[in-house]
Amino acid sequence: MGDWRLAFLFRDYVEGVKADEVVAVAKKYFKPSNRTNGLFIPDKAPDRSEIPDAPNLATILANYKGKAAIAEGENFDPSPENIEKRTTRGEATDKGIEFAFLPKETRGNSVSARMTLRFGDEKTLMNQDVAASFTAMMLDKGTKTKSRQQIQDELDRLKARVQIFGGGATAGVNIETEHDNLVEVMQLVGDMLKNPTFSQEEFEKLKEEQLASIESQRSDPQALAFTKFMGTMNSHYPKGDIRAVMTLDEEAEAIKNLKLDDVKAFYKKFYGTSDATVAVVGDFDQAAVKKVTLDQFSNWKSPSGYTRPTQSFKEVKPTSEDIKTPDKANAVFIAGMPLNISDADPDYPALVMGNFMLGGGFLNSRLAVRIRQKDGLSYGVGSSVSASSFEKSGMFQTFAICAPENATKVEAAFKEEIDKMRKDGFTAEELEAAKSGYIQSRGMNRSDDRGLSGTLNNYLQLDRTMLWDAELEKKIMALTPEQINAAMKKYVDPTKLTYVKAGDFDKVDKP
Repeated sequence: MGDWRLAFLFRDYVEGVKADEVVAVAKKYFKPSNRTNGLFIPDKAPDRSEIPDAPNLATILANYKGKAAIAEGENFDPSPENIEKRTTRGEATDKGIEFAFLPKETRGNSVSARMTLRFGDEKTLMNQDVAASFTAMMLDKGTKTKSRQQIQDELDRLKARVQIFGGGATAGVNIETEHDNLVEVMQLVGDMLKNPTFSQEEFEKLKEEQLASIESQRSDPQALAFTKFMGTMNSHYPKGDIRAVMTLDEEAEAIKNLKLDDVKAFYKKFYGTSDATVAVVGDFDQAAVKKVTLDQFSNWKSPSGYTRPTQSFKEVKPTSEDIKTPDKANAVFIAGMPLNISDADPDYPALVMGNFMLGGGFLNSRLAVRIRQKDGLSYGVGSSVSASSFEKSGMFQTFAICAPENATKVEAAFKEEIDKMRKDGFTAEELEAAKSGYIQSRGMNRSDDRGLSGTLNNYLQLDRTMLWDAELEKKIMALTPEQINAAMKKYVDPTKLTYVKAGDFDKVDKP
């Protein structure tokens, strides 16, 4: 609809409309079965609102003065070296919680924080995934001193957004607020994490919400396709393992069987800061925030301790599956495979850049140029590469959203581009342009305080500094086309790809 000529085409169509065509369209679309009827029955004389005359604007605006200008923030250099130079790290004396603080001037005195609690191990967390997620979702729904509404009222007063989430072996907190309010927000978060009441009424509401969400996903092509794909990639884990992927039926059944006592037991057994990290980025008083962090979260031990569940690599037998979702306008195409690689592997930088040129760059990648722009088959298409920071375990994945009748064509075009990449590789000109775009995208990501707080928080667990990013970018800038082509051939094998498509394929004309 972005072509201006459509406005004139529509005008021409309107000029040519005939009465019988209008009648035919009305009969086709205005069906009684699609109609919603309502009947208004007043019980007394209508009480009408009286609209006053518009005031004189000259009088209203005569002495108007704008509000005081908000803080503009500093011109912050998002290079890894500068971020590292300005970041302070430390830990509590009990070594339970580590912190990373990056104070800087920001627009509107904003500040972002990210906190992660880690607990349990693969054995103690067996069959606990639903209980883990419900426990986290219940933490903002009432404490021993505040109701759910009182918590929300406090967050509104403090101009804060707090999100608590969890599942498996972790629980996390995202915080966004302003300089003057961060200490109070951290105190409120401490109350939510350490003093939940686990109301039966709120628990039942949450169960209904989650079950309704699952029901809505049963006909959603994207939800069904990704659930099936990820379930296949993790099929080597047994049912009940936190690394396995439940089907929608399994998740619904687990939620129905979950009891509030299960949530309370999970909290009592696992929650604490025996292994926790917190990172704060933005405009804040570093001394005050350090004090409240240690006051609230040190010496709060998790009874279970923490041993990280490993993510083991295992080849998956390639399959292809079509999932029918009747009466849905869009279809989803997914293809991918597990990778035997970590982000410390020498091949990792080349694989990252190869994927960026294949499908990681939004509009200028090969998949986007071919499938979206040239063939016009997809609304959105791309690919990604992930790799563990602990062991050799990763994934290559590609996706496309398209009309159901185009799903087969999308798959064919994808296969052609993979074959072309493996046969001809990437050119030197292609690589030079991609390097610039990739490095710029990483700089933009580090300019986002929310994302940067997440990175610093994650790096605390990995014992990494931002100089790891600097080293990765140096390696990427030194890459040659030969190195990238070799890595893509080595890791992206079309004979090992799993395919999943979901859509209303019954309406597609068969060849």
